[in-house]
Amino acid sequence: MDGMNGPPVLDVPVVAPQETNEVESLNQRVDEIFVRVDQLEQQLTEVEQFYSSSNTKQPNAQKGGSNGKEKDKEKLVTNLKKRQQDSARREAVGVKRMQELMRQFGTLLRQITQHEWAEPFMKPVDVIGLGLHDYYQVIEKPMDFSTIKSKMEAKDGTGYKNVREICSDVRLIFKNAMKYNEERNDVHVMAKSLLDKFETKWLQLLPKVDEEEKRRKEEEAELKQGMQLAQEAAHAKMARDLTFQLDEVDTNLEELREMVLQKCRKMTTDEKKRLGTAITRLSPDDINKALEIVAQNDPTFQAAGETVEVDIDAQSESTLWKLKFFVKDTLQTQMKNATTTGANNNNNGENNQNGNNKRRREVCDGLAKTPPKRTKKIPKVENI
Repeated sequence: MDGMNGPPVLDVPVVAPQETNEVESLNQRVDEIFVRVDQLEQQLTEVEQFYSSSNTKQPNAQKGGSNGKEKDKEKLVTNLKKRQQDSARREAVGVKRMQELMRQFGTLLRQITQHEWAEPFMKPVDVIGLGLHDYYQVIEKPMDFSTIKSKMEAKDGTGYKNVREICSDVRLIFKNAMKYNEERNDVHVMAKSLLDKFETKWLQLLPKVDEEEKRRKEEEAELKQGMQLAQEAAHAKMARDLTFQLDEVDTNLEELREMVLQKCRKMTTDEKKRLGTAITRLSPDDINKALEIVAQNDPTFQAAGETVEVDIDAQSESTLWKLKFFVKDTLQTQMKNATTTGANNNNNGENNQNGNNKRRREVCDGLAKTPPKRTKKIPKVENI
């Protein structure tokens, strides 16, 4: 500060040189907390992204009237677990129902393929043998009963998913024949007659198909809702766990801060003067924060009025070092922001590094500043 235009430099060592082992131990604990905070931040991001994407507000047990909602959700989750236990059984039942529909459709199919006019449609059209050189120009998707049968019996996942897909291919067989051959052609006439017979028999099976499709849709909707509820419950639990873990981090930071303050040596008269001068260089908001530090350690202190006088010599060593930590960090941050704002906007890599440094500073701030009192009690220390 002597003869300098910039803010005063407050870099007096806090811990005596002979206590380097203790300093290293404290630094290691800070690093561990930094890693933990980074992990919690990732979990918090995951929770925020979930509620943002689902447009669902995070449950808040602090708000009145929410206990009933929490109980309702717990009840739904309990019922969901029971439904999930039955999901395998219901899926197996659904497969059996679909197999029964396939069997009934197979019976219908045999009635059509056993008709005396079905022979031209049993195998793929012999385009070369019959000299049908324009067949593939007219017919986009050839189809026959042997192809349908192979697809019905497929076990590699390429088979039909439902009865309607088979029905569509059966119709395609006859419509292809009617499209390629003129109305008076025998193949056209046979295809039209068999198609009419198929449609008549299909109408008899259709109500069962409609019922099964409706049931499957309802089961899928129920499963989707169950998965959503399960995700909400999981993320709600994650949010509650994060709250307790963050409280534990706050507690650890408070313990570390007290350990550091206990090891602080007595501040010299010159240091007190430099601290008082440095406080005057703070912004109005930061000055108010400094006054809050004084008030937190001196309940009788009143920070009211436009002008507030603080007797530096009357403050406890703990308060002085808290102020020193706060003022030093604040002034350094102001200087850094003034010189690196432009560079930060043009370099993504530096942005990421600055973000990590900022989080580390926030962890270290816990050692330097007394956080405001939390209104939420921590179960492990609620009697303190």
